[in-house]
Amino acid sequence: MSGSATDAPFRFFDIAVAGVERLSPTMIRVAFDGPGLASMESAGRDQRIKLFFPHPGQDAPVMPDDDGGNWYPAWQALDPAVRGIMRTYTTRSLTRSPDRLVVDFAVHGDTGPGSRWALHAAPGDRLCVLAPIVADNVAYDFRPPAGTDWMLVTADETALPAVAGIFAAVPADVPVRAWIEVADAADRLALPAPAHADVTWLVRGSDAPTPDAVRGAELPGGTPYAWVAGESATVRAVRRHLVRERGFDRRAVTFTGYWRRGTTEDQLLAAAESA
Repeated sequence: MSGSATDAPFRFFDIAVAGVERLSPTMIRVAFDGPGLASMESAGRDQRIKLFFPHPGQDAPVMPDDDGGNWYPAWQALDPAVRGIMRTYTTRSLTRSPDRLVVDFAVHGDTGPGSRWALHAAPGDRLCVLAPIVADNVAYDFRPPAGTDWMLVTADETALPAVAGIFAAVPADVPVRAWIEVADAADRLALPAPAHADVTWLVRGSDAPTPDAVRGAELPGGTPYAWVAGESATVRAVRRHLVRERGFDRRAVTFTGYWRRGTTEDQLLAAAESA
């Protein structure tokens, strides 16, 4: 399904794999080409997109005809056994000449459709993506307020693409304290860290968990802004510490649960729809 002219700030794009690169034991980078990608935009930072995966036996995801503001009920109305399987990812990069979308996948075996697909991805494989057609869109959360003196970032491997985008957007003179928890020491990737960034990598099971590492740290003075993402329980624990124990203004703490231990995105969607 190709993108068509619409007033909606998001659009479906047909995409196909142009290249696959294994970055680390847990991270696979996939580059996509597509006929309409010249119309795709990104705010950088933690720009969210929706990827739609085919079911086994399909060569492309089955998608609704609605390409505008009513895409979700149109997708929801399709047979779940047939419709494209939706998952949320972060734009790692969007480049021109050629127009190319790059997405980094945190893989964890064949236990989920995104991980399973990425592990077997090959040039020519087809997906569909819902992505913005304007850079100033609602699908990114890193928005430090005016007057921020320094920034705190915590994440795990699922949020590494967002951290890379955030680091690229931070002004060079703003200090950053960051803790990034990964599954394997080899998952510590080179990131475009700002000049005044202090990045601590934590290996799960070997180092202190993220909430404990932050709790034991000496933080700068001044007005902070925090961006906290990763596993939901960890995110809640870090936010609770920052607001209750460190006195952060809760309005200056952006927090996002990228995943929840023991719960699939399909289950989270079903719970939200029944609420």
